[in-house]
Amino acid sequence: MHRDFPETGASPHRHNGAVTFQGFPVAALDFYDDLEVDNTKSFWESHKDVYKEQVHAPMVALTDALAPEFGAAKVFRPYRDVRFSRDKAPYKTHQGAFVGLAPAAGWYVELSARGVRVGGGFYEADSTRLAAFRAAVQDRRQGAALERVVAQLNASGWTIEGDRLKTSPRGISADHPRIELLRHRSLVGMRSYGFEPVIHTPELLDRIRADWRALHPLNDWCATALAE
Repeated sequence: MHRDFPETGASPHRHNGAVTFQGFPVAALDFYDDLEVDNTKSFWESHKDVYKEQVHAPMVALTDALAPEFGAAKVFRPYRDVRFSRDKAPYKTHQGAFVGLAPAAGWYVELSARGVRVGGGFYEADSTRLAAFRAAVQDRRQGAALERVVAQLNASGWTIEGDRLKTSPRGISADHPRIELLRHRSLVGMRSYGFEPVIHTPELLDRIRADWRALHPLNDWCATALAE
């Protein structure tokens, strides 16, 4: 629980008609703490106003502030698609937002009971896009460019994540010099702010703007590779 934290952060407010981002309130993290314990329609209905005011509204204010530089965001709906899932919990336990640079690549920000994290890269690849990704990684020039991007992100404190094969992709030798990249079926750079006090302040906007700028080389590479 986060109720021992000072009550910093506030709902976005209007200035000259525009909604401004003030940080994510502690109440937003508490909401997801409680939702993880009681993921039911009755809980949701009785706390819907908390979600709208303390979670959704700040996320919209944040992404609206970033939109002039990065583009409009998709702020994801809170409802889970449980039709084909064994887990029938009806509500997502995080609030995410995504700005697409290409059909499968772009920037991401997420709020949950574990705080705030940001990321970018490509999150989903069908067979055609995955083949294009692997062809680009195997290309001497493009593959070397991706290696440089990933190395720079690692050196700057980013974590490189994504769905990965445990073995080598079919038709690719295990001793390929970029085999670790070739095992990826998605490739993202992630950074977590967790419960750092900055997530409750307007300064978070500048942090995320800087983070998304740092992810431009990865997003640009992915958008180009997956479009081929």
